[in-house]
Amino acid sequence: MADLDTLDLSFNKLTGQIPGPLESLKKNIKFMFLNNNSLTGEVPAWILGSRKDLDLSYNNFTGSAEQSCQQLPVNLVASHVSTGSNKISWCLNKDLVCTRKPQYHSLFINCGGSSETVGDNEYEDDTTPGGAADFASISERWGYSSTGTYIGTNDGAYKATNSYGLNVTGEGFYQTARLAPQSLKYYGLCMLAGSYKVQLHFAEIMYSNNQTFSSLGRRIFDISIQGKVVQANFNIMEEAGGVGIGIPKVFDGIIVNGSTLEIHLYWSGKGTTAVPERGVYGPLISAITVTPNFKVDNGGGLSVGAIIGIVAAPCVLAALVLLVLRKKGYLGGKDLEDKELRALDLQTGYLSLRQIKHATNNFDPANKIGEGGFGPVYKGMLSDGSVIAVKQLSAKSKQGNREFVNEIGMISALQHPHLVKLYGCCIEGNQLLLVYEYLENNSLARALFGRDEHQIKLDWQTRKKILLGIAKGLAYLHEESRLKIVHRDIKATNVLLDKDLNAKISDFGLAKLDEEENTHISTRIAGTIGYMAPEYAMRGYLTDKADVYSFGVVVLEIVSGKSNTNYRPKEEFVYLLDWAYVLQEQGNLLELVDPSLGSNYSKTEALRMLNLALLCTNPSPTLRPSMSSAVKMLEGQIPVQAPIVKRSTMNPDARFKAFELLSHDSQTHVSNGSESSQIQKSISMDGPWIDSEFSIESKDEIIDSSSTKLLKDLYDVNLD
Repeated sequence: MADLDTLDLSFNKLTGQIPGPLESLKKNIKFMFLNNNSLTGEVPAWILGSRKDLDLSYNNFTGSAEQSCQQLPVNLVASHVSTGSNKISWCLNKDLVCTRKPQYHSLFINCGGSSETVGDNEYEDDTTPGGAADFASISERWGYSSTGTYIGTNDGAYKATNSYGLNVTGEGFYQTARLAPQSLKYYGLCMLAGSYKVQLHFAEIMYSNNQTFSSLGRRIFDISIQGKVVQANFNIMEEAGGVGIGIPKVFDGIIVNGSTLEIHLYWSGKGTTAVPERGVYGPLISAITVTPNFKVDNGGGLSVGAIIGIVAAPCVLAALVLLVLRKKGYLGGKDLEDKELRALDLQTGYLSLRQIKHATNNFDPANKIGEGGFGPVYKGMLSDGSVIAVKQLSAKSKQGNREFVNEIGMISALQHPHLVKLYGCCIEGNQLLLVYEYLENNSLARALFGRDEHQIKLDWQTRKKILLGIAKGLAYLHEESRLKIVHRDIKATNVLLDKDLNAKISDFGLAKLDEEENTHISTRIAGTIGYMAPEYAMRGYLTDKADVYSFGVVVLEIVSGKSNTNYRPKEEFVYLLDWAYVLQEQGNLLELVDPSLGSNYSKTEALRMLNLALLCTNPSPTLRPSMSSAVKMLEGQIPVQAPIVKRSTMNPDARFKAFELLSHDSQTHVSNGSESSQIQKSISMDGPWIDSEFSIESKDEIIDSSSTKLLKDLYDVNLD
C-alpha cells in the first residue's frame, strides 16, 4: 500500500477521522481524493504540509485550520464546520460565508483566459494553472475548485486553447476555456441576496472539424446551479451545431439567499475519454456572465424594488415582534397559538433559540460583553463562523408599541457601511433576543473617555476617518435613502467601532421617519441631554438639522477627547460646547485639541473640524449645513465658514431651558414609582460614556415614563 500513487475514495459517505496508517502513503502518493464525504476531526499535519494533489473538500472537519484562501496547497474548500471554538478561514467554511458585508452584484469571468473587454464589461483574468486538487480565490470576489485526474494519463490539461486553429465564432473569450476531468465549480462570493441571470458560455475547441479521428470526440457533462441540476447530459457540439461555435446557455431567476453563488459542472462518465487523445473529456467552460435582476443602489437612492424589499423583509421581523408581544398580552391582544407563529415566513432575520444558545455557549457569562438598557449582551459565533452580538431582553421589559416596532423593522433593512446591521431576532417561549453584527472595539465613547483600560489611543488620521464615517452614515439617512430618517440620538455612545476602527452608527430606537413633503416633524421629545438641538429640546421641532447639531457635538468630542457633558473647565460652563464658544471668541480654538495628540496633527484640519463643529451647533437650524455638505467640508472640497456666535448676544436660556425643565420635573415627579424614576434619569458615574436620556411630551408637560420603549436601547451597550 505504501507504493500506491493514486487513492480515490470520494463520494463514499465516509465518516470518522482520517486513519493514521494513511500517512505511510505520503512518500509515493501523487493523487488522493477524499472529497465529498463526512470525515471529521482534524486534518493531519502531513496532509496540510503536502505539495501533492490531495483533495479533502466538502467534509466535516472540526479542527482549526488557518490556511490562506488565495490558493490552497491542498484543496480544503468547504471542508470544515465551525464549532464556535475552532478558528477557520472563510474558504474552509461549509457555505463560503463572506467575511465582510456582501457587496457584489455581477460577475464576468474569462474562464482559462486573460482579461478581456466585451462591450461595457471587463471579463476577469482566470489564467491560474488549475490541477487535480485545486482551489483558487480572486480577492474574495470569486473562485473556482477543480477536482480529478484524467483516465490513462497524468498529462491532461486543465486549461484549453484553440489548438486546431478553428475559426471560432462569437466573442474573444471563446478562444480559451477551463476544464476538469471530474468536477469544476465556480463560486460567486460576497454576492448581494436576490435574483440573478446566469449566462454560461461554451465553445468546443479541443476537437477538429476536418472529419478525421480528432473530430470524433463527444464531450458530455451535467450542469447544476445552487445545487440544482439545470442541464443534464450537456453536449457543447450538439447544442452549438459544431465545433468552434460559441453558444451561451442562459439560466434566469437564480436565487442567492446567502452570499454565495455556486456553478457546478461535472462529468458523470458519459462520452469519449481518448479522442483525439487520452485526457480530452470532462466539463469545459469559456466564460461566465452573472447580472442582477434587481435595481442596484449605487448611492443615488433606493429604487422602487429596494423599497419593496425594505417594506417586505423587515416587516416580517416587525410583525413577528408584534405578534409575540400580543401573545404575551403587552399589546392587549388575545393569545396566539404557537402554530400561527410557526406559520410565519421567516426566511430572513430569524434565528432559532438553539442556534443562539450554541453560538453563545448557552449564554455563558464568559461571553457576556455588556449590559444594555433592557438586558445583557453576549458575544457569539454562528456555525458558519459569523461573529454576532446577542441582546437578551429582560422579561420585565414590557414597554413597546406598534409604531416603534414597525419603524425598527424598516430601519433594520437599511444597508450602509457606516450603519450597524441588525441581522434579526429570535422569539421562543419567554425569550426575546436581538441579533446584530459584532463590533470589536465597542463604542467611540468608551474609546475616547472610558476607563483607562478601555480607552484606545486614536491618532489624528483615525479620528478623521471616524468623523467622516459618521458624516457619511448620517448623509445616507437624511438624503441618500428614499426613507428619510432622523436618528434623534447621535452621540459618542451610539457610534460603534469595528476591528479597523471604522465608525458605524447604532441605536435606532429613537429614530423617526421624515416624510419628504413635511418641513418638520412635531413629536414627543426624546434624546440625550447635551446632544439635543435647542429647537427640538424646547419645542419638539424636529428636522434632520437636529442630527446635524448632535453631530457637531460629537465632532468636538473627537477632536478634544473630552465628553461634552462631563468636562467642565470652569464652573460657569455647563458643557464643552460653551468653552468652545469662548475659545472661538478669543481666537484660541486649537486649545481644544486633545493634548494626548501632542504635535501629531494638522492644525489646518483641526481648525476646519472645530469650525465645522461650531457651524453644526449653531442655535439657528437654518444656518447649519446639510450632512452631505458636512462630508464635503471634512474632505476639504468646500470651505467651512463658521459664524461667530457671541455668548453675550445669545439667549442665555435657549440651550438650557429644556435641561432645567427636565431637572425640575424629575425632582417633582420622582414619587411616581421606582421604575419611572429610574427611566427618567439614568446617568451613572460608573462609566462616563453613559448619558442621561429622557422623553417629554412638550416643554410644559411631565416626563413620559413610556418613553423607554422595548428595543429602544437596541445597540447602546455599556461595557464594564
